[in-house]
Amino acid sequence: MSESTSDIIERNRLAVEAHFHNENPENVDKAVELYTDDIVWEAPARGQVYRSGAEVKEAYLNIFKTTHITKMTLLREVVTETSVFTDHISEAVVVGDKMPNLPYPIGTKVRTRLVHMFEMRDGKIAREIAYEIWREADSGVDVDDVPADAVEVPL
Repeated sequence: MSESTSDIIERNRLAVEAHFHNENPENVDKAVELYTDDIVWEAPARGQVYRSGAEVKEAYLNIFKTTHITKMTLLREVVTETSVFTDHISEAVVVGDKMPNLPYPIGTKVRTRLVHMFEMRDGKIAREIAYEIWREADSGVDVDDVPADAVEVPL
């Protein structure tokens, strides 16, 4: 018996939710396990493309060494049979220099509009594109239209 459309959509939503939940130094291997063998991970604003789980894991470890996230808010999410789109605001402090092409120095408080587009295949992530819009916190361009039903994500 084949899965229903609603089952596939829920499976995709849960896979991305688990991926985000495990994006931390202690559980990064669990996050990477949710990728297909031919994963492509992109961060276009920083000019980064990774083509294996091992490369993505190393990139995540460098992100963890570079930023300390203090708050994450989910503004919206759209899930289909083939894709998951998420729109977050991340608040962080830059604590290191291991993240390639991060536009802010150590000590800067940043707020990032973080939009992800996940391409899904068989309940796994085949492509992750992280559109990062970096802004210094409380600067003149640090403005977002936060919906009333936005949800703070537990860290």
